[in-house]
Amino acid sequence: MEIKHINSYKEIKEEEPTILVLGYFDGLHKGHKALFDKAKELATKESLNITSLTFNETPQLAFSKFRPDLLLHISYPQKRYEKFAEYGVDSLYLIDFTSNFSMVSSDDFIKNYIGALKAKYIVVGFDYKFGHNRTDSDYLQRNFDGKVYTIEEKNYEGKKISSTWIRNLIKEGEVAKVNKLLGYEFSTRGMVVHGDARGRTLGFPTANLAPIDRTYLPADGVYVADVIVNGKRYRSMTSIGKNVTFGGTELRLEANIFNFESQIYGESIEIIWLDKIRDMTKFEGIEGLIEQLNKDKEKAIHWKAER
Repeated sequence: MEIKHINSYKEIKEEEPTILVLGYFDGLHKGHKALFDKAKELATKESLNITSLTFNETPQLAFSKFRPDLLLHISYPQKRYEKFAEYGVDSLYLIDFTSNFSMVSSDDFIKNYIGALKAKYIVVGFDYKFGHNRTDSDYLQRNFDGKVYTIEEKNYEGKKISSTWIRNLIKEGEVAKVNKLLGYEFSTRGMVVHGDARGRTLGFPTANLAPIDRTYLPADGVYVADVIVNGKRYRSMTSIGKNVTFGGTELRLEANIFNFESQIYGESIEIIWLDKIRDMTKFEGIEGLIEQLNKDKEKAIHWKAER
């Protein structure tokens, strides 16, 4: 897949007709995947390449009062690009959603952007809106020479799968459900740094992580997680919180990696969040904490995903 960062339609270079998939696609969940499944079906039938035009950051940055969470993503950029490629995209166009871009009319977007992308077919979601006029796929079909495919909403447990729902579930610690809605495993990358070395004295040495991406983190708690170190996957129990038993005030992300002895300070590893074991708890004594950690470890070792 070729990734192309552009500032305007004038930088788009497509010579042959394409199948164009439009949307923001933060996280690329199962609802988004349905669009690309349709595009792949058309691509196979018509022998056409798939293109997608999307944004580096949420369009809300151009409209809403700033909040730090507006800069957070469900998936880090590299994983997002990998999913686009996996879903069949040949050319990915990335543009910033600026005030200037927000003023592009629906007609100009069709003429300039869709025209430059040489779209023969367009695939969008049921709630797709575009242009300064905020028009929908019906307007797009009326004013576009090719055919528009509008994909119906995808549901889980009777509720629409959406990036907003997934973000809320992450913040609630419901990572097992997040993975079901995404269709792949939610993860966090971090660099291993020195901590208090308290886990080692308790018999549960941990890799302390400094997150390296602008991605959402799960709610405070102890989790079953797998850890990717140098391409190899290990089971762990991973905690996120403030070490309240020891009066901690700073957020800590720590992974107790099973059957792992190496020193990996300065290396970047990936935490694959699988399920939540429990909330963070303040223990009155070390013995109670160690007893609970042993129970947590047993749960993590024997945990299996629901089928």
